[in-house]
Formats: sequence, structure tokens, C-alpha cells
Amino acid sequence: MLLPTMAKYTDENMNKTTTQHSKISLILKGAAMGIAEVIPGVSGGTIAFITGIYQDLIDTISGVDQNTISDVLKLKFSKLWVSLNGPFLLYLIIGMVGGILTGVFGVTKLLETYPEALWALFFGLIVASIPLMFSQMKDKKWLHLMPFIIGATIAYVITSISPAEGSTNLAYIFLAGVIAISAFVLPGISGSFILLLMGLYTVVIPTIKSFLESPELSELLLIAVFALGCLTGLALFSRIVSAAFKNYHDTTIAIMSGFMFGSLNKIWPWRNPSLILNKDTNAFTPIDATNINNFSTTDEHIKIVKESNVLPMDYFSEPCTVYVVVAFVLGLLLVWGLYSMQKRS
Repeated sequence: MLLPTMAKYTDENMNKTTTQHSKISLILKGAAMGIAEVIPGVSGGTIAFITGIYQDLIDTISGVDQNTISDVLKLKFSKLWVSLNGPFLLYLIIGMVGGILTGVFGVTKLLETYPEALWALFFGLIVASIPLMFSQMKDKKWLHLMPFIIGATIAYVITSISPAEGSTNLAYIFLAGVIAISAFVLPGISGSFILLLMGLYTVVIPTIKSFLESPELSELLLIAVFALGCLTGLALFSRIVSAAFKNYHDTTIAIMSGFMFGSLNKIWPWRNPSLILNKDTNAFTPIDATNINNFSTTDEHIKIVKESNVLPMDYFSEPCTVYVVVAFVLGLLLVWGLYSMQKRS
């Protein structure tokens, strides 16, 4: 049986959606989503929910069907513009592209320099977002605690799995795109972390960066196959989520809140490496306080495959506690500010 999809956007609906989200606002929200998708452990879907565009985004994407493809083939671009809620998608995509570029070239550098503060910022964002998600339930019941626990357990298990060794086989790259894009429509689960689990984060992100700096045909092929997988997964998962929201709204909110809560495991600010892989010898080495100084986690021949959450006093590096607390509070305030702006608009 086909999953239900949204009705096509009309000019009136499109104008209403664009009015609710100004052009600058959409670009900034798209940029935040793009940056989030580059960072393992942070979900673009979470940012979409925090900024109040989640439902519009899911409904717009799930509206793509055979008629959309027919309009493309027949070059009916004006009809396509209306049916796809053109202005909303255009400004959001502009922001996302800018955000992804910023993430690839800028935020990844911050992760190397100030990782604790950056993780704390996103930790604060998610902690503040969970009660806001619950507030959108239409009929709160204790019964919704069970799907919340299920969602949290699933996210915790996923974020606790050790990354696998990936492959550059194009079929595997396509599958990775299909799975990773699920994070785009599921708050709490990071697409970048899915790539990390599949062993492809160190393949896809560097390939995009290298292609932008000096394009190669082989790099373009890998990116194109990955993008095709993303489009396929997006079409599938957006319909599933859209149908879930329409038919099981409160249960869906509870599960997604659980996803976000469970994902906090992956973005705890103080994490010590507990297992590393030597890429040259394929040898795994357990890490603790007695041998951590024998290895450099920035060594390109070394890959961290497992980490353990610890308290600041047990952290192998400088805990930067003041910066972490400030960043965490800033994350809380950002969500509160975004929510307040959303309520006034």
C-alpha cells in the first residue's frame, strides 16, 4: 500500500509558508542545518525542529512524486516551482550549501581546536530542545513514555557502536547515502555519524573537500553516486515520517524526543579514546591513562574507533571546564531565543 503524501502546494500555501519564514531567516536556518550535518553526532533534523521548519520541510519533500518527475521531463518549471514550494526550498538550500561549505572548511577545524566547547554547545541545544518537542504534543499521556524510551534506546545503541571499516565500492557508497540521509528527517540521529559508523566519513567528507579544491572525475563520480543515494533515501524516509506525523502525531514526537535524548551519549563534551586502529597494520590498541601519551590522535595513520564518556577530572586532555559551561549555557539560550522568535512570528 502506498504511503499517503501531502497535497501539492498551491500559490496561496506557498506564499503563506514563505511569509512565515523570511528569506534571511530561511537562509540562516538552512546554514545551521548544513553545518550540523557535517558534524558527527549532530542532526540537521534536530536543527530543523528547533528552528520551527521541520513540518514544512517534511511535507515539502514528501510531496515529490511521479507528477513532479513528469513536470521536470516536460520542462514545466513554473508548475514545478509551485508544487515544490519553490521559495521555501530555494532559500533553505542556499543556506544549507553555505552551511555545508562552512562546516567542511571551518567547523571541522574548530572540532580540532576547541572540541569540548563545540560539543557542549550542541549538547545544550539538544537538552533544551527535548522539552520543546514534548510541548508540541496534542494530548500528553504517560503512555507516550514507552515510545520515548524506545527511541532513546535505539539512539543510544547506534551511537555506542564502534565504527566499521568502509569501502569505496559505488554500491556501498549509494547505500550509505540512502541510510545517512535518514538523519535529515530524524531529529537526534546524525548523518555524519552514520557515515562514521559505516567507515565512510573519512571518505565522503575529504572527497567533497578535495573536489571543491581541485576537481577530479573520479571524485565527481563518487559524490554523484552518494548524492543519488541521498535523494533516494530522502524520498523514502520523508514519506514515512510525514505519514507518521499525520496518523500518530504524539507518538512520533515521543519517539523523536527519545532519539534526541539517546544521542546525547555521542556528544558528551569529555570523551577519552578507548580503542584506536593503526591504519598501516590494521592493529587495534586499547587506550588508557598509562599509554595515551604514546599516541597522537591527530596522526593520520591512527583512527579512534571507540571513546568513553568521562568526568572532567578523568579527561586525558585539558577539560576547559569554564568554556564548556559557557558553551552549554549558550546552547540553552540559543534554543530559548529561537523558540521565542518562532512564537512571535
